[in-house]
Amino acid sequence: MTPPAGRQASLTRRLVLGVLAALLLVWAGFFAVGHRTGIHEADELTDGQLAGTAALLLTLDLPPFMASSLEPNRQANLNMVRPALDSLKHHDYQFSLSVVVRDAAGHLLARSGEAPVPDFVPRDGFADLLLGTPASAWRSFSQWDATHSRQVVVLVKFEEREALAEDVAAQLAEPVLWLLPVVALALGAAILRGLRPLQALSRDVEALEVDKTARLQARHPYREFNSVVRSINRLLGQQQAALERERQLASEIAHELRTPLSSIALQAASLRGALPAPAQAAALQQISTDALRAGHVISQLLALARTGQAGMQQALVPLDLAVLAREVVAGYAQTAWQSGHRLSVQGDEHQTVLAHPLLLELALRNLIDNALQHTARGTAVCVQWGNDAGRAWLQVCDDGQGGHDAPAATPASIDRLGLGHKIVGRVMDIHGGSFAQHMAAVPFNRCYRLCFPAVS
Repeated sequence: MTPPAGRQASLTRRLVLGVLAALLLVWAGFFAVGHRTGIHEADELTDGQLAGTAALLLTLDLPPFMASSLEPNRQANLNMVRPALDSLKHHDYQFSLSVVVRDAAGHLLARSGEAPVPDFVPRDGFADLLLGTPASAWRSFSQWDATHSRQVVVLVKFEEREALAEDVAAQLAEPVLWLLPVVALALGAAILRGLRPLQALSRDVEALEVDKTARLQARHPYREFNSVVRSINRLLGQQQAALERERQLASEIAHELRTPLSSIALQAASLRGALPAPAQAAALQQISTDALRAGHVISQLLALARTGQAGMQQALVPLDLAVLAREVVAGYAQTAWQSGHRLSVQGDEHQTVLAHPLLLELALRNLIDNALQHTARGTAVCVQWGNDAGRAWLQVCDDGQGGHDAPAATPASIDRLGLGHKIVGRVMDIHGGSFAQHMAAVPFNRCYRLCFPAVS
């Protein structure tokens, strides 16, 4: 059952959301990699700036540092170097550095910045320190001069390094955030434009009239639509052929019913007048005959409709034709005796096919009914079965009027025989087999055969 239009999912929305989700996933991956890269580069930049600052300070000519490390001179040294150190922060990617200068004995010569003075460690290199109260994390780099008489320690807060990493990540994310809406709009427009041929094809299909011979034209520019157009045209052809068959069947049914119904109306009108008793009896008998004829046509129509329903609902099962034929013929024994026909069966002990039991029984009963109704008293009617070149068959033969050399009937001529044969033909279509008049063997003059597909 098709859901209402308002509840149906939108292919356009699904495509756009799917593409955007994939794009977001890729860009999220880029952002994560960029953030990790930013942190790594911030670490490298921090360490490089610490090392560069230390090397720069070691190359400066600061005679007061080298001249004395006595306590009275230390404050003067600090006052001399602090303006130069404080001026180092002048760029977004420069840090607020702290500097500690010591002599070979570890005495403090000068310091600048907000970092607490770390303990003296005579070795060179990088270190992660916890300084102050409350403790805060610092990154430091220590280096001695060439004469090992002066050590410079440069420090920076971890917070500043993390801020740099966040800034780098933000610089990477900002274009993504700006571009994502633009890309989303561009993708939506591209998908909408790409789906226009599909919408045009839908309009063309909606405009088709099944009851006419119109076909869908392959005027769409993309080869992906060719198979769709071919499939739709094939379905149209099948549907139109089925409609034509239904029209022909309706015409035949109208013809079949018109005669008995007209006769019933005539006889009923005659009964309104003053008719002698014998004429009234004849009129009533004719009404009864015509009513039975009309009822037979209606029952055949119901059987024809039933073949379509059963064909959709039932599955093929193994069926022994010998058992089916004997059971059906046994059911017609009384009818054949009353009509003066000789009814018999002939065939191998067993012949199994894959079939719909109810449908095949319906087809066989129609053939037997036709043989009993359209042949004279004394006619022999025989139900036969067998196998020819791997294909099982079931047929009904009679020795009524006709010759042994009569040509096989075409499907069109079989259709003109009546609704019973139409029912049989539809049953065999459902089974994938065929129904046709077959050459009769002596002593029979006429045979109608059901031929089943070969079983692998």
